[in-house]
Amino acid sequence: MYAVILTGGKQYKVAVGDEIFVEKLAGEAGETITFDNVLAVADDAGIKAGADLKATVAAEVVNQGKNKKVVVLKYKAKKGYRRKNGHRQPYTRVRITAINA
Repeated sequence: MYAVILTGGKQYKVAVGDEIFVEKLAGEAGETITFDNVLAVADDAGIKAGADLKATVAAEVVNQGKNKKVVVLKYKAKKGYRRKNGHRQPYTRVRITAINA
């Protein structure tokens, strides 16, 4: 069984036991979060999707932190111009505990 959830402007395909990085959410490690914006749920009977889908996904916060680093490099040949700019996006790592469909 899996579900497709929408959080932080992105869609994630999740199953029970998965750990995913999502945009920063409020909550400390060990707290439970519920994702209400479920786009689709699939099980042995088939796929259910649409606006009338009443499903939720429960998850537990594993940790908060900055994980992925994006580095932007600028360079102009023969001009002595080099620039390095870095950024770390704050993410939350969550573990999916239940899919309620």
